[in-house]
Amino acid sequence: MCILLNLEKHGSAKAHIVGVDTFTGKKHETFGPTGSNILAPFIVKKEYQLLDINDDGYLSLMTDDGDEKCDIKLKEDEIGLKLKKVFENDKDSSSIMVQTICAMDVEQVVDIKVN
Repeated sequence: MCILLNLEKHGSAKAHIVGVDTFTGKKHETFGPTGSNILAPFIVKKEYQLLDINDDGYLSLMTDDGDEKCDIKLKEDEIGLKLKKVFENDKDSSSIMVQTICAMDVEQVVDIKVN
């Protein structure tokens, strides 16, 4: 799942495609025939209220409908460490909002907001 950065046509038969992975930020490059199709994932950005972080690192989030969502595991990256620190210092989690992106049945935290 990449965000397209560059698409260069090399003659009538080849294309050079450069993209960045939506979740890891890793750069990917490939060459391919210009006549082939490329699948494009549908990316959805969502925002949830943080309720809790359990011992296994899974987030307890409240959806817009008021339902609880508990299937997103917090990664041990910069955003994950920041969220843990904010949550530990401010147990009033009603003020913490979590932004995620979801593509191809994978959802990951990309940002947090503290009100």
